Amino acid sequence: MNFRRSRGARLYVTDPLTESLPLPQRLALSYAPRASRAAILGLMVLDQRLAGVVAMGGEAMIAQIKLAWWRDRLTEPRENWPTGEPLLDHFRALAMDPAHLVPLVDGFEALLAEDFGEAELVSYLRGKSLGWAGVTNAGGHGGDSAPIEQTARELALFDLDGRLTADCETALVADATAKEPWMPARLPKALRPLAVLHALAKRARHRGQAELLEGPAAMAFTMRVGLFGR
Repeated sequence: MNFRRSRGARLYVTDPLTESLPLPQRLALSYAPRASRAAILGLMVLDQRLAGVVAMGGEAMIAQIKLAWWRDRLTEPRENWPTGEPLLDHFRALAMDPAHLVPLVDGFEALLAEDFGEAELVSYLRGKSLGWAGVTNAGGHGGDSAPIEQTARELALFDLDGRLTADCETALVADATAKEPWMPARLPKALRPLAVLHALAKRARHRGQAELLEGPAAMAFTMRVGLFGR
C-alpha cells in the first residue's frame, strides 16, 4: 500500500509496523521528517502495544508481567533481545537508546492501579510526556522540553478520556483536561506528528467529538497542520 503527502512530499511504502497504527497516527506520521520518522514510529507502535496490554482487562498481575517484559527489553543490551519481534527488530536498527522510552512503560503501569486517582494520573501523563521528550533528545534536537511535554500531556488526556468507564475516573480526567491551556503547539519540525495529533485533539475537544478525524473537514485540517505546523 502506498500513500502520498501533498506538494511533492516523499512517497512512503507502508510497512507492517506502520499499518498496525490507527489512521490518525498513520496520517500524522506521514508528516515526520525523514530523520525522525523511524524513532517516532517506534514510539507510536510501542504506545499502541502498551495500551493493548492495559486494555485487555483480567488479572492486573498478567498485565504487569507483560509491561515488565517490555521494560526489561528496553533497558538490556540489544544483543540479548529475542529475534522475531518486529518492534524490537525496528528498535535494533535505530541509533536511539530504547531506554529513553522506559517512562512510557511506567506511565501505562499507573493505569493498572486498583484505585486510579490523581497520583496515578500524574504518573501516566508524565510517562507519555517523557516518551515524546525522549525521542526528541535521542534525535539530538535538545532545547526546551517543556512545550513538548505540555503538548504530549494534553494529547494523552484526550486519549485517556475515551478509555475510562468509571464516573470518578472520567471526572478526574475531565477536570485535569479543563485545567490545561490547550495552546497551539510550538514544536520542532522533527515532532510534526505530535503537532498534528495535538491539533486534532484540540479540534475534537472544541467540537465535543470523541474521535480525532470526525467530520468532513478533518482530513483537510490534518493536511494544513502537517504542512505548516499549525
